[in-house]
Amino acid sequence: MKSRFVFLMVASISTLMLNAACSSNPYKAEKVETNIDKKTEVTSDTALGVKDGNMVVQKKVMMNEELRKLQNEVYSLEDRVYGNRQYGSLGLYGVLRSCRSELADKKNGGDGKLVWTEPIERVTSNEEEFKVGIDEKDKIVGIKEEFLKDRIDRFRNYRNVLEKRQDEYETKVEVCQTELKSKKQSKNQNSDDKE
Repeated sequence: MKSRFVFLMVASISTLMLNAACSSNPYKAEKVETNIDKKTEVTSDTALGVKDGNMVVQKKVMMNEELRKLQNEVYSLEDRVYGNRQYGSLGLYGVLRSCRSELADKKNGGDGKLVWTEPIERVTSNEEEFKVGIDEKDKIVGIKEEFLKDRIDRFRNYRNVLEKRQDEYETKVEVCQTELKSKKQSKNQNSDDKE
């Protein structure tokens, strides 16, 4: 009798968990109610009005535009941090490397040896991996699919990582440039004293 009760409890809990998992699928497209009463436009994508008796501010965006904006922001931020070989920009990483190279230069009082311990760690570099096949029109294609929510979450994470790295590199560049300036001034002052 006791084992039957335990079995029924486990079966009930399993059923509840399965139902909860099915009803909370974060990838399922849901119908959302966007109609509001007494609607007045605040901006092109934001409105003020009444919904279910409550005063609300509603922002309605097209997800393709939001995703494009997020991706462009991440790619621009990554170029700012690490540079872009195609356009010849150094990025903060390249500026720091150049500064440390100048610090190491013997003419600036360095030992002539560049010590560099930080590898470039791009966050988006391994992004495009396609499944190759033949589509419904008999064309050879590459396809990559992912859930919209996962892509947005991934790019938000990229943005957070890159914003932190940008702050770190800006600080490192500032420290390096200050040290280089100090060494140059010290060297100039020493050469003036010798004259």
